[in-house]
Amino acid sequence: MKLLIREQDQEIRLSHLPSLLNSNWSIEAVNHFDTDLWLKKLQNVEAVITMNWSNPGVACKTLKLIQLPGAGLDGLDLKTIPKQTSVCNVFEHEIPIAEFVMTAILQGVTNLIQLNQNIRNNNWSGSYLFGPAHEELFGKTISIIGYGHIGKEVAKRIKPFGVYVIGCGPREPTSGERPDAFYPIGDLNTVLALSDFILISAPLTSETRGLISKTQFKKMKSSSVIINIARGEIIDEDALYHACKERKIGGAVIDTWYQYPIRFSEHTPPSRFNFSELDNILMSPHASAWTNALIHRRTRLMAENLNRLSKGLALLNVVKQSDKIR
Repeated sequence: MKLLIREQDQEIRLSHLPSLLNSNWSIEAVNHFDTDLWLKKLQNVEAVITMNWSNPGVACKTLKLIQLPGAGLDGLDLKTIPKQTSVCNVFEHEIPIAEFVMTAILQGVTNLIQLNQNIRNNNWSGSYLFGPAHEELFGKTISIIGYGHIGKEVAKRIKPFGVYVIGCGPREPTSGERPDAFYPIGDLNTVLALSDFILISAPLTSETRGLISKTQFKKMKSSSVIINIARGEIIDEDALYHACKERKIGGAVIDTWYQYPIRFSEHTPPSRFNFSELDNILMSPHASAWTNALIHRRTRLMAENLNRLSKGLALLNVVKQSDKIR
């Protein structure tokens, strides 16, 4: 059986995959920027690992599995996937993202980066001698918009700090770490008004695109901090920039963006607005989940699914089931 992967994924994202696959598999690594070659190979493989799918314009009669190396489905046009093809995703990102969120929040209340810079310059600002004092996390409230895998892991870690956790989403959780309170998404504006920290951890869908706009920023506390580790487009780009620049809110932690490079050599700005000029912003290049442990866990699950496919066994984390299995 043949597996198609992107050439650039060989060295990092999928470097451990060959050692985990059974002997039924052979891997073809192709430069996906060579569209003609990629489509030619796609017509003769049983599986492909990719986060993106649109109508290829060619018949993919042998394709049985599109295995996503991540969780998000926003890069897939599900309507154009062949009927005989299953689609599966992987999670495992909730642990490093929860740690990232905790790091960002603790930095926000302690101002440790600035204190470090101060004392390196023999500046005692922020000390008990001269102040100003920094904040505490204890007694604060966090709202988690999209209370799923990530939200539960964040709640598990932040509750022991004495933080009140509000979950908000389309349905109340029935398993895992429970929030202290839960509101349906229709009560979003009420939730925002209660929150010191607002975590966006919802998937990008037609319903969540632009979920946080100028109207929602008006409902937030002037001291609130919004954290986006989901997808940039869930927060209106213009509204976010001006809310931070005009200090209508306390600030933002932005890990997911509006513009991305295709190649590493491209120096693509993450937004059409210059967020880097703002001193109430923490920025990272969509890196919150990207740890060595994450790569290992995801690779094991993808290999397990591919080996199951080769043996005719039921697949894991099925997003779209093959019509042949129904």
